[in-house]
Amino acid sequence: MNANNGAGAIADHFVAARRAATGLKDYPGTQPQTLEEGYAIQAEALARVTEPVAGWKVGRILPPLDVRYGCDRLAGPIFAPTVAWVDGPATGFVFADGFGAVEAEFLFRIGTPPAPDQQQFTLEEAAALVDAVHIGIEIASSPFPGINGHGPAVTVSDFGNNNGLLIGPAVADWRDGSYADQPITTRIDGETIGAGTAAAFNHGAIGSVRFLLENLAQRGIAVEAGWWISTGAVTGVHPVRPGQQVETDFGPLGTLTCRIEAQPAR
Repeated sequence: MNANNGAGAIADHFVAARRAATGLKDYPGTQPQTLEEGYAIQAEALARVTEPVAGWKVGRILPPLDVRYGCDRLAGPIFAPTVAWVDGPATGFVFADGFGAVEAEFLFRIGTPPAPDQQQFTLEEAAALVDAVHIGIEIASSPFPGINGHGPAVTVSDFGNNNGLLIGPAVADWRDGSYADQPITTRIDGETIGAGTAAAFNHGAIGSVRFLLENLAQRGIAVEAGWWISTGAVTGVHPVRPGQQVETDFGPLGTLTCRIEAQPAR
């Protein structure tokens, strides 16, 4: 794929489909084969969107694909209109003719941006930039139903398959790291679908923060104070469809619920 022309055409299709809330039966062009090609498409799409970025999602690339692609995580932007605070029943929007899923996650908020010229970070340096951690739900959705079935480069190309972020209560004393051992359970329509802990992540959830800081630095994107980082699915990526009820149980840290609805046109 020629990143200088094919990327723009693919981005046009994805952005138009997202605005119209319509599905894409097939991938709209030559599929990217590397993460670099996927991020080139993402950059073209970002340039076509007027909504402000409120944060970034980080997804895990699991073995053996992490070896093939040379990375164990991927990133995509989260746009401000898709972010909501949860203080009761909430709504998550998915593309009815595309792919939709929910992910229970820990959300880290950037309090202090890094130095503009810093390219690499230790885990301690990444943690020092964070001023809050909350429980939350990422709404993963794309107009392309096969977004997660063709490898991480394709996932990256459509904003990392993100379509929203639901922010729940703050995690007290998060710096002691005990939140990572908290068992989390996801239920859909009352049925337990997945369970896990953030301790299973490589370098933990703060490893996702470090990854994102370095990823954005390499791409020339300046990190902003107040941005949220959705650090990765703890219980798995769970497909959903409009009409379903989701519950993510973080034990004593809180429980979030949302109803899945079809994404309206924007």
